[in-house]
Amino acid sequence: MRIIFMGTPDFAVPVLQALVDAGHTVVAAYSQPPRRAGRGKALTPSPVHRTAEGLGIEVRTPVSLRDPEVQADFAALAADVAVVAAYGLLLPRTVLDAPMLGCLNVHGSLLPRWRGAAPIQRAILAGDTETGVGIMQMAAGMDTGPVRLEGRTPIAAKTAGQLAAELSAMGARLMVEVLADPDRYPPVAQAAEGVTHAPKIDKAEARLRFDAEAVDVERQVRAFNPAPGAFFELAGERVRILAADRIDAGGLPGEVLDDRLTIACADGAIRPTMVQRAGRGAMAPGDLLNGFPIAAGSILS
Repeated sequence: MRIIFMGTPDFAVPVLQALVDAGHTVVAAYSQPPRRAGRGKALTPSPVHRTAEGLGIEVRTPVSLRDPEVQADFAALAADVAVVAAYGLLLPRTVLDAPMLGCLNVHGSLLPRWRGAAPIQRAILAGDTETGVGIMQMAAGMDTGPVRLEGRTPIAAKTAGQLAAELSAMGARLMVEVLADPDRYPPVAQAAEGVTHAPKIDKAEARLRFDAEAVDVERQVRAFNPAPGAFFELAGERVRILAADRIDAGGLPGEVLDDRLTIACADGAIRPTMVQRAGRGAMAPGDLLNGFPIAAGSILS
């Protein structure tokens, strides 16, 4: 098939690679424009942008798809289908209707649960036991289109990063399967019940809420790993907790209970197993405490 690929972050890269490996012709890759990143604030192309260039695929980075000229250029590619994976820009009706088979999206949830920008993080925060990925025929609404095929996986103790990698690989396989025989996987309308929304993550949400139960604090840790990173602040310094266990212990919410950085919550406690100071690499709590002492009895927030 002649395919237009539309994606931006790491989540989308395996999908693009799978299309190429399956022998499809990717006529162009659309990605969000390069952003300034790193200490030097240099313009940095997205993971999809870099991957597509490495594969010899033309890359287009419009700021918006609402421009009639951009839409005309999109239609002129005469694609059989557009494959979308975490692209990040709204697709107007003109774009949705341009390819012969329309636009198929790799969405990281079991629709209609968690429509929106951050389905993986929201599923973890809510304590869902299962999630998955769906190949959705895109419609005008926010993730409202019918689903052609889906896969499922338990969430268990996985971080958002681990789940994203798993769902990306799963979505790539399912997309290739659907494109091999679209008639075998007709679109099925989403259920009218059970709709939830997954708004974009605000960095302020990553501040750990030790006045919540330990189960919820531990979910924060997993939901915001790798980004933006669940954190607390002490003496003006921000410390990320990248991984933690729940512990049966008690104290005032935010109280450091021992020399292992066990931290009391509203009910129970968490014990970090991997932490990170600003500008440093990930480390064990003992290594953190060697250079940044946090005495038992300290209150974290």
